[in-house]
Amino acid sequence: MTAYDAAAPAYDAAGSAPYDAVVLAGGAAKRLGGADKPGLSVGGRPLLDRVLTACAGAATTVVVGGRRPTARPVEWTREEPAGGGPLAALDAGLRRTSAESVLVLSADLPFLAAPTVDALLDELRRTGREGALCTDADGRDQPLVAAYRAEPLRRELTLLATAHGSLAGLPLRMLTRELDLARITADPLASFDCDTWEDLAAARARIRDHGGVLDEWITAVKDELGIELDVDTGVLLDLARDAAHGVARPAAPLTTFLVGYAAAKAGGEGRDVVEAARKAAALANRWAAEAEAEAEAAGGPKNDAG
Repeated sequence: MTAYDAAAPAYDAAGSAPYDAVVLAGGAAKRLGGADKPGLSVGGRPLLDRVLTACAGAATTVVVGGRRPTARPVEWTREEPAGGGPLAALDAGLRRTSAESVLVLSADLPFLAAPTVDALLDELRRTGREGALCTDADGRDQPLVAAYRAEPLRRELTLLATAHGSLAGLPLRMLTRELDLARITADPLASFDCDTWEDLAAARARIRDHGGVLDEWITAVKDELGIELDVDTGVLLDLARDAAHGVARPAAPLTTFLVGYAAAKAGGEGRDVVEAARKAAALANRWAAEAEAEAEAAGGPKNDAG
């Protein structure tokens, strides 16, 4: 098919076209013994919440599946008939959206992150094609890690429903082979999904062993506390080191807590954290300098804050 040539969508104040998201959170999870897959946790957060964090910029997010508590507000719907498969679920979710671009995701992507979402949407806008999807490490298309233009998506779903009498039970490839698609090679882990208990164990192990464990932990804490502040972990770690070395080891967690409290009182922006941390670090360094000067004057060992 030819590239989609509809008028360009309106852009928001930040210069990005608005988009909606449809997250497919149904399915029987047969290889997980029928477990509630979207509710299984990786890094202390349900798989569904991890996906919702990645697409937090959506104007409307529709989750197709059973209702449950989520990290942020979403709209809920179910496919008809229940258990009708991915195309029926996609159709149900699409009916609740209004943006010209729709992000379509499965609910079991533990490593999906905002940069991949942005890359898909950017590719969709840049190429003017009907969709942009990720390919996995083996080069296979991932139609549930993708961004589509809503109009051709609705068109093809309608044609399929007309031709087959229903969308129930139809495979996704029957939809994607009719669309003009661009493909991106994103983070190899972006399309990693948890279909089996082995997949889930591998995801949990990677969260703990990967070099980004601190970033994972901070993200989890922010989600748990409902905080949207961008935190420079390096600044806080440097502060904790200075407090532990210049004062005493227990001073590190207490000082970082007080910095957070001061930053909240000052307005709660990222710059408020940086400024409060700067002041506290300077104080810790002055404290350490005084201790070292006293130790040198007395001819004793320097302060090691043990």
